[in-house]
Amino acid sequence: MNYLSTIRLGAAIACLCSSILIKVSAEDGTDSSATFQFGVIADCQYCSNPGTGVRKYSMSADKLQHCVDQLNTCDLEYVVHLGDFIDRDFESFDVVGPIYDRLKASKYHVLGNHDFSVIDEKKMDVPRKLGLSSRYYDFAVKGWRFVVLDGNDISFHAHPKNSPEHQKAVDYYERNAIDSPDWNGAVGPEQISWLEKVLEQAAKNDEKVVLYCHFPVYPKNIHNLWNAGEIINLIERFPCVKAYLNGHNHAGNYGIKNGVHYLTFQGMVDTEENAYATIQVYDGRLEVTGYGREESRVLEIKK
Repeated sequence: MNYLSTIRLGAAIACLCSSILIKVSAEDGTDSSATFQFGVIADCQYCSNPGTGVRKYSMSADKLQHCVDQLNTCDLEYVVHLGDFIDRDFESFDVVGPIYDRLKASKYHVLGNHDFSVIDEKKMDVPRKLGLSSRYYDFAVKGWRFVVLDGNDISFHAHPKNSPEHQKAVDYYERNAIDSPDWNGAVGPEQISWLEKVLEQAAKNDEKVVLYCHFPVYPKNIHNLWNAGEIINLIERFPCVKAYLNGHNHAGNYGIKNGVHYLTFQGMVDTEENAYATIQVYDGRLEVTGYGREESRVLEIKK
């Protein structure tokens, strides 16, 4: 058996074991709320350039294919890609898009900064190319609310250089004396107002909430949203929020603040080894099963 076959077999066994554990725990009464699992991928970041150093851009197509093959052996409610599906060039979507579409489970995209590394004339076409009718949105699964944020709302990279939106980003960056790199971004006021309403409704419906964004907000890091503090303050008003999951920082990161888990997933594009995860959802915890470089961990949920 070759190396790749061994990796595929190991991943398939891990997926099967996760499914069995969920069913067994539900049957023996240890945790009857272990109801579903989903897949998470961060920073596929494909382009045709081979890359230098740790970034292996052109390898991402094969790594994504292996990931999809393995996730298709799992019983998943959905799979989410946490942004930077491509590294550059609009044509790159045509290489990795059809691979991702082979997933058997429902699939979602989060917008990343590199997804907009295309010519200005194509920037407005990016969400549609990823199958998004809205740049931020939410969906529900079995008593959980999953909220997808667009951290490129206010940014230099997501809008044509001579557009009003680009000028708004310039003004925002200068007015707020931002010292975070210009390749990050911020969630705008309209989106924040929308998020607040979603969280209010989730609280009324007794739903647990997981937030997705490409950019981290915690712990403090050079990759964080320009207005990370504003997002954290809003999150902490709503105990229904249990976790905030993101990509962008390819090295990964983790922190817990006032009962909320902030988990940064490692970038698939880095090194020759793959990186992605499945998450098993229980009433009292989220169990992350990592593949390749991604770490496995248990996130206890505060009641």
